[in-house]
Amino acid sequence: MPAVSTPEPVVKLVQRTTEPAAAQTLRSTAAAVIAFAVAQTVLPAPHPAPLTAPLTALLVVQVTLYATLTTGIRRVNAVVVGVLIASGFSSLVGLSWWSLGLTIFTSLLIGRLVRVNEFVPEVAISAMLVLGVSQVADTAWERVLETLIGAGVGLLFNLLLAPPVWVESAGASIGGLGERMGKMLRALGEEIGGTHPVREAAARLHEARRLDHDIVEVDASLRQAEESLMLNPRVKQGLLYRVVLRTGLDTLEICAVVLRVLTRTLTDLAKARTEETLFPEDVARDLRELFGHMSDAVEGFAMMITTPMAESGEEAEERLAEALARSRVTRDRVADLLLEDVQEHPRQWQLHGALLAEIDRILDELDIDKRTERLAEELDRRSAQAHERRPRLREVSRRLRGATRTRLRAGE
Repeated sequence: MPAVSTPEPVVKLVQRTTEPAAAQTLRSTAAAVIAFAVAQTVLPAPHPAPLTAPLTALLVVQVTLYATLTTGIRRVNAVVVGVLIASGFSSLVGLSWWSLGLTIFTSLLIGRLVRVNEFVPEVAISAMLVLGVSQVADTAWERVLETLIGAGVGLLFNLLLAPPVWVESAGASIGGLGERMGKMLRALGEEIGGTHPVREAAARLHEARRLDHDIVEVDASLRQAEESLMLNPRVKQGLLYRVVLRTGLDTLEICAVVLRVLTRTLTDLAKARTEETLFPEDVARDLRELFGHMSDAVEGFAMMITTPMAESGEEAEERLAEALARSRVTRDRVADLLLEDVQEHPRQWQLHGALLAEIDRILDELDIDKRTERLAEELDRRSAQAHERRPRLREVSRRLRGATRTRLRAGE
């Protein structure tokens, strides 16, 4: 029987619906609809449309389970406080421009007093929404009940149906950063031969400086991924994944800083050698090869930290180790040639030394042994912090283990 090919539009639709953003959209919509249906069933008739319930469900069903549990209570608190403020004002004054302004001012002030933190504006928003309802004094408690229903549905929804894990999107962001840095190193190697106009060198320097903006975006994506791994029942090794990605991004960030300094050094050399070649032909040839190997190393490192260990993690590590080995051999050859060049032409010798030092820093940061050491230190630090935060839990666990051993001995 011939295989039936699936149309490409259907394949793309399925892929999009399995992406974290699409999954979160479907989850939020479902939670809001369920909250609305539950509120309609629970509240006595007749009553206005219980729109506060789906509103609260939308606010509570966050992108990650960790965010839901940590911010959901503050969101519910903000909505309830806003409803109570609107109820109090509606029983005293009607709705007018000055009463609306006074309600907003009071809501923002009380919101800071009840410590809802970043959700202070939601106190005022909830108060305005409820204040606009006719006979709000009679429906205020119903609005509070709607809020609690929406919050309950949102929390249960995230507990029963765990939110998506954003590791793949964070990994793609880190991989993209590694590719951009790798392309920049290759471009530096291609442009290093012959005369090197200051304009081109300055352009590479500005490009290296723009990596800071890329790192900020990648960091935001990684933070979302870290939260999606915390308290998520679908993830068994959440701490390990978080540490691997976070320490990996830290390493790439350091390499990006050093790369920016390296482009600064090449720019200074270009300014000092406008009438001659930047390096002799043999030095330029080996530097081109060196930057190519360093590019492979950076891309291999990004691949290693974003590849699941069960798949091709070993292959990525082998690629990184090979690129680092070739880089070090070529680096030593470049150092010997630069030393000969400095002895013949001692001008700007300090820039030659700076260039080698920056290359050494990048290779040192990407070193596999140093990476393993850093991972072990970070895991130990996180474990120690977790124990310090839960001393009572440790004590209870110790007593439970002791009681279990006692029962086992008694049974024997």
